[in-house]
This record gives sequence, C-alpha cells and structure tokens, in this order.
Amino acid sequence: MSREDRNTIGYTVALISEFANHFRIRQRQAYAYLKRFKGLEHLQRHYNVLHTQTFPDAVEALAQVCINHGGELK
Repeated sequence: MSREDRNTIGYTVALISEFANHFRIRQRQAYAYLKRFKGLEHLQRHYNVLHTQTFPDAVEALAQVCINHGGELK
C-alpha cells in the first residue's frame, strides 16, 4: 500500500470519527449515513481539497453534501 493510500485511509477514518462526534452518533452510524447520502463519495472525489481544511469545516461540507442528497442531520 502506498503512502498516499495510507494517508487517505487515515484521514477518512479520522473524519468519520469527527463527523460522529459532531452529531453525537456512533462511528458505525456515521459511516452508514455518509455512505447512504453520498458523503463518502464526495470525500473520495474531493480528498485533495477536503484534507487541507479544518475538521469542523470538512464535517460541515460533508453534512451539506448529505443534506443535498436527502440526509437530515443538521
């Protein structure tokens, strides 16, 4: 596994954890929510930008993507 892949995976895990903490849900629930409402897809597509933002800003961006796709966490 390349260093870039390890960094991407590590960041994804950390961001899911931050998302879960922000919305006071379990990490498993956060993962399922992000997957269902296209947050993970957005993260994969825009990793190069998201990883340069603060975690609160990245969580807010993912939350907005999910809302745009039918999610209801605010």
